Amino acid sequence: MNEEFLHYIWKYRLLNSDLRIHNGESLVIVDPGEHNRNAGPDFLNARVKIGSTLWAGNVEMHIHASDWFRHQHQFDSAYDNIILHVVHNDDMPVRNGHNIPVPTLEIYDQYPPEIFEKYEDFIGNHNWIPCEKLIHDTDPFHFIQWSPALMTERLEDRCKRFAMTLENYAYDWDETFYFHLAHAFGFRINATPFEMLAHSLPLKILLKHKDNLFQLESLLFGQSGMLINNFSSEYPRQLDWEYQFLKHKYGLQPLNPSIWKFLRLRPSNFPTIRIAQLAMCIYQSKNLLARVLHAESTSELVNLFSVRASDYWNDYFLFDKLSTHRHKILGPASVHLLLLNLVIPFIFFYGDYRGISDYKEKGLQMLEELPGEMNSELGHWKALGLPVFNAMQTQSLIQLKEKYCDLKKCLECRIGIQLLPPQNRS
Repeated sequence: MNEEFLHYIWKYRLLNSDLRIHNGESLVIVDPGEHNRNAGPDFLNARVKIGSTLWAGNVEMHIHASDWFRHQHQFDSAYDNIILHVVHNDDMPVRNGHNIPVPTLEIYDQYPPEIFEKYEDFIGNHNWIPCEKLIHDTDPFHFIQWSPALMTERLEDRCKRFAMTLENYAYDWDETFYFHLAHAFGFRINATPFEMLAHSLPLKILLKHKDNLFQLESLLFGQSGMLINNFSSEYPRQLDWEYQFLKHKYGLQPLNPSIWKFLRLRPSNFPTIRIAQLAMCIYQSKNLLARVLHAESTSELVNLFSVRASDYWNDYFLFDKLSTHRHKILGPASVHLLLLNLVIPFIFFYGDYRGISDYKEKGLQMLEELPGEMNSELGHWKALGLPVFNAMQTQSLIQLKEKYCDLKKCLECRIGIQLLPPQNRS
Protein backbone atom coordinates (compact mmCIF):
# COMPACT_ATOMS: atom_id res chain seq x y z
CA MET A 1 0.00 0.00 0.00
CA ASN A 2 1.25 3.49 -0.80
CA GLU A 3 -0.13 7.02 -0.96
CA GLU A 4 -0.05 6.98 -4.76
CA PHE A 5 -2.77 4.33 -4.68
CA LEU A 6 -4.84 6.38 -2.23
CA HIS A 7 -4.54 9.38 -4.58
CA TYR A 8 -5.76 7.23 -7.46
CA ILE A 9 -8.76 5.89 -5.54
CA TRP A 10 -9.74 9.40 -4.49
CA LYS A 11 -9.08 11.13 -7.83
CA TYR A 12 -11.18 8.69 -9.84
CA ARG A 13 -13.89 8.31 -7.20
CA LEU A 14 -13.48 4.57 -6.82
CA LEU A 15 -14.69 4.52 -3.22
CA ASN A 16 -17.99 3.00 -2.19
CA SER A 17 -21.01 5.31 -2.14
CA ASP A 18 -21.95 4.89 1.54
CA LEU A 19 -19.05 6.71 3.24
CA ARG A 20 -18.82 7.91 6.82
CA ILE A 21 -16.10 9.84 8.63
CA HIS A 22 -14.65 8.89 12.02
CA ASN A 23 -17.57 10.27 14.05
CA GLY A 24 -20.22 8.48 11.97
CA GLU A 25 -21.39 11.44 9.88
CA SER A 26 -22.14 10.73 6.21
CA LEU A 27 -19.70 11.91 3.56
CA VAL A 28 -20.39 12.71 -0.11
CA ILE A 29 -17.56 13.57 -2.49
CA VAL A 30 -18.86 16.46 -4.59
CA ASP A 31 -15.52 17.28 -6.26
CA PRO A 32 -12.24 15.48 -5.40
CA GLY A 33 -10.27 18.64 -6.23
CA GLU A 34 -7.05 19.22 -8.16
CA HIS A 35 -4.25 16.71 -7.67
CA ASN A 36 -1.30 18.68 -6.24
CA ARG A 37 2.09 17.21 -7.18
CA ASN A 38 4.04 19.98 -5.45
CA ALA A 39 4.53 20.74 -1.78
CA GLY A 40 1.41 21.08 0.34
CA PRO A 41 -1.87 19.17 0.62
CA ASP A 42 -2.49 16.34 -1.85
CA PHE A 43 -5.70 17.73 -3.38
CA LEU A 44 -6.62 21.40 -3.64
CA ASN A 45 -10.01 23.09 -3.93
CA ALA A 46 -12.00 19.96 -3.16
CA ARG A 47 -15.66 19.99 -2.13
CA VAL A 48 -17.23 17.43 0.18
CA LYS A 49 -20.53 17.25 2.01
CA ILE A 50 -20.25 16.10 5.61
CA GLY A 51 -23.69 15.50 7.09
CA SER A 52 -25.73 18.46 5.80
CA THR A 53 -22.79 20.88 5.46
CA LEU A 54 -20.89 21.52 2.23
CA TRP A 55 -17.17 22.10 2.80
CA ALA A 56 -14.66 23.57 0.30
CA GLY A 57 -10.91 23.32 0.83
CA ASN A 58 -7.99 20.90 0.67
CA VAL A 59 -7.68 17.17 1.27
CA GLU A 60 -4.63 15.41 2.71
CA MET A 61 -3.93 11.67 2.48
CA HIS A 62 -1.80 9.25 4.48
CA ILE A 63 -1.45 5.52 4.93
CA HIS A 64 -1.79 5.96 8.72
CA ALA A 65 -3.54 8.87 10.43
CA SER A 66 -0.51 9.17 12.72
CA ASP A 67 1.58 10.13 9.67
CA TRP A 68 0.04 13.58 10.11
CA PHE A 69 2.20 14.07 13.20
CA ARG A 70 5.17 12.19 11.76
CA HIS A 71 5.21 14.73 8.90
CA GLN A 72 4.64 17.55 11.45
CA HIS A 73 1.63 18.98 9.64
CA GLN A 74 0.33 20.32 12.96
CA PHE A 75 3.10 22.95 12.77
CA ASP A 76 2.50 23.88 9.12
CA SER A 77 -0.13 26.55 8.41
CA ALA A 78 -0.58 25.15 4.89
CA TYR A 79 -2.55 22.32 6.52
CA ASP A 80 -4.82 24.47 8.69
CA ASN A 81 -7.58 24.52 6.06
CA ILE A 82 -7.72 20.76 5.52
CA ILE A 83 -11.40 19.81 5.27
CA LEU A 84 -10.78 16.05 5.16
CA HIS A 85 -8.00 13.66 6.12
CA VAL A 86 -8.22 10.46 4.05
CA VAL A 87 -6.30 7.51 5.50
CA HIS A 88 -6.02 3.79 5.00
CA ASN A 89 -5.69 3.17 8.73
CA ASP A 90 -7.24 5.57 11.25
CA ASP A 91 -4.89 4.76 14.12
CA MET A 92 -5.25 8.01 16.07
CA PRO A 93 -7.27 11.28 16.08
CA VAL A 94 -5.73 14.26 14.33
CA ARG A 95 -5.83 17.99 15.13
CA ASN A 96 -4.53 20.93 13.11
CA GLY A 97 -2.31 23.79 14.26
CA HIS A 98 -5.28 25.49 15.94
CA ASN A 99 -6.01 22.31 17.93
CA ILE A 100 -9.20 21.72 15.93
CA PRO A 101 -10.09 18.08 15.11
CA VAL A 102 -9.65 17.23 11.42
CA PRO A 103 -12.46 15.10 9.91
CA THR A 104 -10.98 11.72 8.99
CA LEU A 105 -12.16 9.13 6.47
CA GLU A 106 -10.77 5.60 6.81
CA ILE A 107 -10.92 3.73 3.49
CA TYR A 108 -9.18 0.38 4.02
CA ASP A 109 -12.45 -1.48 3.24
CA GLN A 110 -14.17 1.15 1.11
CA TYR A 111 -12.99 0.17 -2.41
CA PRO A 112 -13.18 -3.02 -4.52
CA PRO A 113 -10.21 -5.23 -3.53
CA GLU A 114 -9.59 -6.35 -7.14
CA ILE A 115 -8.38 -2.85 -8.00
CA PHE A 116 -5.53 -3.08 -5.51
CA GLU A 117 -4.76 -6.65 -6.58
CA LYS A 118 -4.33 -5.51 -10.19
CA TYR A 119 -2.23 -2.56 -9.09
CA GLU A 120 0.01 -4.80 -6.97
CA ASP A 121 0.54 -7.02 -9.99
CA PHE A 122 1.52 -4.01 -12.09
CA ILE A 123 4.13 -2.65 -9.72
CA GLY A 124 5.39 -6.07 -8.61
CA ASN A 125 6.07 -7.82 -11.91
CA HIS A 126 9.33 -7.66 -13.88
CA ASN A 127 7.92 -7.36 -17.38
CA TRP A 128 9.39 -4.91 -19.90
CA ILE A 129 6.53 -2.58 -18.92
CA PRO A 130 4.19 -3.36 -16.00
CA CYS A 131 1.12 -3.84 -18.21
CA GLU A 132 2.90 -5.71 -21.01
CA LYS A 133 0.57 -8.73 -20.85
CA LEU A 134 -2.59 -6.61 -20.74
CA ILE A 135 -1.90 -3.63 -22.98
CA HIS A 136 -3.46 -5.40 -25.99
CA ASP A 137 -6.81 -4.98 -24.17
CA THR A 138 -6.66 -1.18 -24.52
CA ASP A 139 -7.53 1.01 -27.48
CA PRO A 140 -4.41 2.75 -28.94
CA PHE A 141 -6.60 5.85 -29.16
CA HIS A 142 -5.90 6.52 -25.48
CA PHE A 143 -2.19 6.83 -26.27
CA ILE A 144 -2.75 8.85 -29.45
CA GLN A 145 -4.88 11.30 -27.50
CA TRP A 146 -2.25 11.54 -24.75
CA SER A 147 0.72 11.77 -27.14
CA PRO A 148 0.85 15.60 -27.50
CA ALA A 149 0.88 16.01 -23.71
CA LEU A 150 3.65 13.41 -23.33
CA MET A 151 5.64 15.12 -26.07
CA THR A 152 5.20 18.48 -24.38
CA GLU A 153 6.48 16.95 -21.11
CA ARG A 154 9.56 15.68 -22.95
CA LEU A 155 10.17 19.03 -24.63
CA GLU A 156 9.80 20.87 -21.34
CA ASP A 157 12.52 18.64 -19.86
CA ARG A 158 14.79 19.67 -22.76
CA CYS A 159 13.85 23.32 -22.21
CA LYS A 160 15.25 23.21 -18.68
CA ARG A 161 18.66 22.20 -20.00
CA PHE A 162 18.56 24.81 -22.76
CA ALA A 163 17.57 27.48 -20.23
CA MET A 164 20.54 26.65 -17.99
CA THR A 165 22.92 26.98 -20.95
CA LEU A 166 21.29 30.25 -22.02
CA GLU A 167 21.91 31.66 -18.56
CA ASN A 168 25.52 30.40 -18.56
CA TYR A 169 26.12 32.19 -21.87
CA ALA A 170 24.68 35.48 -20.61
CA TYR A 171 21.51 35.04 -22.71
CA ASP A 172 23.40 34.83 -26.00
CA TRP A 173 21.03 32.72 -28.11
CA ASP A 174 23.54 31.99 -30.89
CA GLU A 175 26.23 30.73 -28.48
CA THR A 176 23.61 28.64 -26.69
CA PHE A 177 22.45 27.00 -29.91
CA TYR A 178 26.06 26.43 -31.04
CA PHE A 179 26.91 24.70 -27.74
CA HIS A 180 23.99 22.31 -28.07
CA LEU A 181 24.64 21.84 -31.79
CA ALA A 182 28.15 20.67 -30.93
CA HIS A 183 26.71 18.32 -28.30
CA ALA A 184 24.32 16.91 -30.91
CA PHE A 185 27.15 16.34 -33.40
CA GLY A 186 28.74 14.11 -30.76
CA PHE A 187 25.83 11.66 -31.19
CA ARG A 188 25.90 10.44 -27.59
CA ILE A 189 29.31 8.69 -27.61
CA ASN A 190 31.27 11.91 -28.12
CA ALA A 191 28.66 14.37 -26.87
CA THR A 192 30.71 15.45 -23.86
CA PRO A 193 33.97 16.01 -25.81
CA PHE A 194 32.03 18.08 -28.34
CA GLU A 195 30.57 20.15 -25.49
CA MET A 196 34.11 20.71 -24.20
CA LEU A 197 35.20 21.76 -27.69
CA ALA A 198 32.36 24.27 -28.02
CA HIS A 199 32.99 25.67 -24.56
CA SER A 200 36.71 26.15 -25.27
CA LEU A 201 36.12 27.65 -28.73
CA PRO A 202 33.29 30.22 -28.65
CA LEU A 203 31.13 30.78 -31.68
CA LYS A 204 32.14 34.45 -31.75
CA ILE A 205 35.67 33.37 -32.73
CA LEU A 206 34.45 30.96 -35.41
CA LEU A 207 32.16 33.61 -36.90
CA LYS A 208 35.18 35.84 -37.55
CA HIS A 209 36.27 33.14 -40.02
CA LYS A 210 32.84 32.03 -41.20
CA ASP A 211 33.72 32.64 -44.87
CA ASN A 212 36.89 30.52 -44.75
CA LEU A 213 36.28 26.78 -44.38
CA PHE A 214 39.99 26.03 -44.04
CA GLN A 215 40.32 28.36 -41.05
CA LEU A 216 37.16 26.95 -39.46
CA GLU A 217 38.63 23.45 -39.71
CA SER A 218 41.98 24.59 -38.39
CA LEU A 219 40.32 26.13 -35.33
CA LEU A 220 38.05 23.16 -34.62
CA PHE A 221 40.64 20.43 -35.24
CA GLY A 222 43.41 22.38 -33.52
CA GLN A 223 41.26 23.08 -30.48
CA SER A 224 40.18 19.43 -30.37
CA GLY A 225 43.82 18.45 -29.82
CA MET A 226 43.94 16.34 -32.99
CA LEU A 227 46.73 18.32 -34.71
CA ILE A 228 49.61 17.21 -32.50
CA ASN A 229 51.14 14.52 -34.75
CA ASN A 230 53.92 14.78 -37.33
CA PHE A 231 51.68 14.41 -40.36
CA SER A 232 52.88 13.04 -43.67
CA SER A 233 50.08 14.58 -45.75
CA GLU A 234 50.02 18.26 -46.59
CA TYR A 235 46.50 19.20 -45.54
CA PRO A 236 46.76 18.43 -41.78
CA ARG A 237 50.18 20.08 -41.69
CA GLN A 238 48.64 23.25 -43.15
CA LEU A 239 45.79 23.06 -40.65
CA ASP A 240 48.31 22.87 -37.82
CA TRP A 241 50.34 25.82 -39.11
CA GLU A 242 47.19 27.91 -39.38
CA TYR A 243 46.00 26.83 -35.96
CA GLN A 244 49.29 27.82 -34.30
CA PHE A 245 48.80 31.36 -35.60
CA LEU A 246 45.12 31.51 -34.56
CA LYS A 247 45.83 29.88 -31.22
CA HIS A 248 48.28 32.68 -30.39
CA LYS A 249 45.91 35.35 -31.75
CA TYR A 250 42.96 34.26 -29.59
CA GLY A 251 44.84 32.86 -26.59
CA LEU A 252 43.44 29.35 -27.09
CA GLN A 253 44.43 26.22 -25.17
CA PRO A 254 43.73 22.93 -27.03
CA LEU A 255 41.94 20.01 -25.43
CA ASN A 256 43.59 16.72 -24.56
CA PRO A 257 43.04 14.43 -27.60
CA SER A 258 42.47 11.45 -25.30
CA ILE A 259 38.91 12.67 -24.62
CA TRP A 260 37.76 11.55 -28.08
CA LYS A 261 36.26 8.10 -28.48
CA PHE A 262 36.80 6.04 -31.64
CA LEU A 263 36.49 2.49 -30.30
CA ARG A 264 33.54 0.48 -31.65
CA LEU A 265 32.34 3.42 -33.75
CA ARG A 266 31.68 3.04 -37.45
CA PRO A 267 34.25 5.14 -39.35
CA SER A 268 31.51 7.45 -40.66
CA ASN A 269 30.78 8.32 -37.02
CA PHE A 270 34.40 9.08 -36.09
CA PRO A 271 34.74 12.45 -34.35
CA THR A 272 37.13 13.57 -37.10
CA ILE A 273 34.30 13.30 -39.63
CA ARG A 274 31.78 14.93 -37.30
CA ILE A 275 34.10 17.87 -36.63
CA ALA A 276 34.61 18.38 -40.38
CA GLN A 277 30.82 18.27 -40.89
CA LEU A 278 30.28 20.75 -38.05
CA ALA A 279 32.79 23.09 -39.70
CA MET A 280 30.89 22.81 -42.99
CA CYS A 281 27.60 23.46 -41.22
CA ILE A 282 28.94 26.73 -39.78
CA TYR A 283 30.53 27.66 -43.13
CA GLN A 284 27.44 27.02 -45.26
CA SER A 285 24.80 28.37 -42.91
CA LYS A 286 25.23 32.04 -42.14
CA ASN A 287 22.94 33.16 -39.31
CA LEU A 288 22.25 29.51 -38.55
CA LEU A 289 19.89 29.96 -35.61
CA ALA A 290 17.82 32.56 -37.48
CA ARG A 291 17.48 30.16 -40.40
CA VAL A 292 16.39 27.40 -38.03
CA LEU A 293 13.76 29.60 -36.39
CA HIS A 294 12.41 30.85 -39.71
CA ALA A 295 12.19 27.41 -41.31
CA GLU A 296 8.62 26.54 -42.25
CA SER A 297 8.98 22.79 -42.73
CA THR A 298 11.09 19.81 -41.78
CA SER A 299 12.32 19.59 -45.39
CA GLU A 300 13.91 23.04 -45.00
CA LEU A 301 15.69 21.86 -41.87
CA VAL A 302 16.82 18.65 -43.55
CA ASN A 303 18.38 20.66 -46.38
CA LEU A 304 20.05 22.98 -43.89
CA PHE A 305 21.81 20.19 -42.01
CA SER A 306 22.53 17.75 -44.86
CA VAL A 307 26.19 18.80 -44.98
CA ARG A 308 29.26 16.95 -46.12
CA ALA A 309 32.85 17.13 -44.94
CA SER A 310 35.45 19.04 -46.98
CA ASP A 311 37.17 17.35 -49.93
CA TYR A 312 40.17 16.09 -47.94
CA TRP A 313 37.87 13.75 -46.06
CA ASN A 314 36.68 12.07 -49.26
CA ASP A 315 39.76 9.85 -48.93
CA TYR A 316 40.19 9.74 -45.15
CA PHE A 317 38.43 8.91 -41.93
CA LEU A 318 41.54 9.76 -39.89
CA PHE A 319 44.37 12.12 -40.66
CA ASP A 320 47.06 10.48 -42.83
CA LYS A 321 45.23 7.13 -43.15
CA LEU A 322 43.92 6.64 -46.67
CA SER A 323 40.55 4.96 -47.19
CA THR A 324 38.21 4.21 -50.07
CA HIS A 325 37.10 7.39 -51.85
CA ARG A 326 33.69 8.41 -50.55
CA HIS A 327 31.89 11.65 -49.82
CA LYS A 328 31.38 12.02 -46.06
CA ILE A 329 27.80 13.28 -45.99
CA LEU A 330 25.76 13.65 -42.83
CA GLY A 331 23.24 10.95 -43.73
CA PRO A 332 19.44 11.06 -43.44
CA ALA A 333 19.39 9.05 -40.20
CA SER A 334 21.91 11.39 -38.57
CA VAL A 335 20.09 14.51 -39.78
CA HIS A 336 16.87 12.98 -38.44
CA LEU A 337 18.45 12.57 -34.99
CA LEU A 338 19.85 16.09 -35.12
CA LEU A 339 16.40 17.53 -35.82
CA LEU A 340 14.79 15.30 -33.22
CA ASN A 341 17.25 15.84 -30.38
CA LEU A 342 18.17 19.48 -30.89
CA VAL A 343 16.75 21.56 -33.71
CA ILE A 344 13.00 21.07 -33.24
CA PRO A 345 13.18 21.08 -29.41
CA PHE A 346 15.15 24.34 -29.64
CA ILE A 347 12.43 25.92 -31.80
CA PHE A 348 9.91 24.89 -29.13
CA PHE A 349 12.21 26.26 -26.39
CA TYR A 350 12.57 29.60 -28.16
CA GLY A 351 8.79 29.94 -28.32
CA ASP A 352 8.34 28.81 -24.73
CA TYR A 353 11.02 31.15 -23.36
CA ARG A 354 9.90 34.13 -25.42
CA GLY A 355 6.21 33.45 -24.91
CA ILE A 356 5.59 33.07 -28.65
CA SER A 357 3.11 30.23 -29.10
CA ASP A 358 3.64 30.08 -32.90
CA TYR A 359 7.12 28.62 -32.41
CA LYS A 360 5.86 26.04 -29.92
CA GLU A 361 3.06 25.00 -32.25
CA LYS A 362 5.49 24.85 -35.18
CA GLY A 363 7.80 22.59 -33.21
CA LEU A 364 4.99 20.17 -32.37
CA GLN A 365 3.76 20.23 -35.97
CA MET A 366 7.25 19.45 -37.27
CA LEU A 367 7.45 16.44 -34.97
CA GLU A 368 4.24 15.15 -36.54
CA GLU A 369 5.76 15.67 -40.00
CA LEU A 370 9.01 13.91 -39.12
CA PRO A 371 8.95 10.11 -39.61
CA GLY A 372 9.24 8.05 -36.45
CA GLU A 373 12.66 6.66 -35.63
CA MET A 374 13.15 2.96 -34.99
CA ASN A 375 15.26 1.14 -32.44
CA SER A 376 14.82 -1.94 -30.27
CA GLU A 377 12.73 -0.12 -27.66
CA LEU A 378 10.39 1.35 -30.23
CA GLY A 379 10.22 -2.01 -31.98
CA HIS A 380 8.96 -3.44 -28.71
CA TRP A 381 6.27 -0.77 -28.51
CA LYS A 382 5.27 -1.50 -32.10
CA ALA A 383 4.93 -5.21 -31.29
CA LEU A 384 2.61 -4.25 -28.43
CA GLY A 385 0.33 -2.44 -30.87
CA LEU A 386 1.27 1.18 -30.18
CA PRO A 387 1.71 3.55 -33.18
CA VAL A 388 5.25 4.51 -34.24
CA PHE A 389 4.46 6.36 -37.46
CA ASN A 390 5.82 9.84 -36.67
CA ALA A 391 8.37 11.42 -34.32
CA MET A 392 5.63 12.80 -32.07
CA GLN A 393 4.49 9.24 -31.33
CA THR A 394 7.94 7.67 -30.99
CA GLN A 395 9.25 10.41 -28.69
CA SER A 396 6.06 10.18 -26.64
CA LEU A 397 6.61 6.44 -26.24
CA ILE A 398 10.17 7.05 -25.05
CA GLN A 399 8.79 9.55 -22.52
CA LEU A 400 6.12 7.05 -21.45
CA LYS A 401 8.71 4.34 -20.85
CA GLU A 402 11.22 6.56 -19.01
CA LYS A 403 8.87 8.64 -16.88
CA TYR A 404 5.95 6.29 -16.24
CA CYS A 405 6.63 2.60 -16.97
CA ASP A 406 10.17 2.43 -15.57
CA LEU A 407 9.08 4.36 -12.46
CA LYS A 408 5.94 2.20 -12.04
CA LYS A 409 3.68 5.26 -12.23
CA CYS A 410 0.81 3.16 -13.53
CA LEU A 411 -1.80 5.22 -11.69
CA GLU A 412 -0.69 8.38 -13.49
CA CYS A 413 -0.69 6.67 -16.88
CA ARG A 414 -3.74 6.97 -19.13
CA ILE A 415 -3.13 3.44 -20.37
CA GLY A 416 -2.62 2.01 -16.90
CA ILE A 417 -5.86 3.39 -15.49
CA GLN A 418 -7.75 1.84 -18.41
CA LEU A 419 -6.51 -1.58 -17.36
CA LEU A 420 -7.70 -1.42 -13.75
CA PRO A 421 -11.22 -2.74 -13.08
CA PRO A 422 -13.57 -0.10 -14.48
CA GLN A 423 -16.90 -1.29 -13.18
CA ASN A 424 -16.85 0.87 -10.06
CA ARG A 425 -15.92 4.14 -11.75
CA SER A 426 -18.53 6.87 -11.67
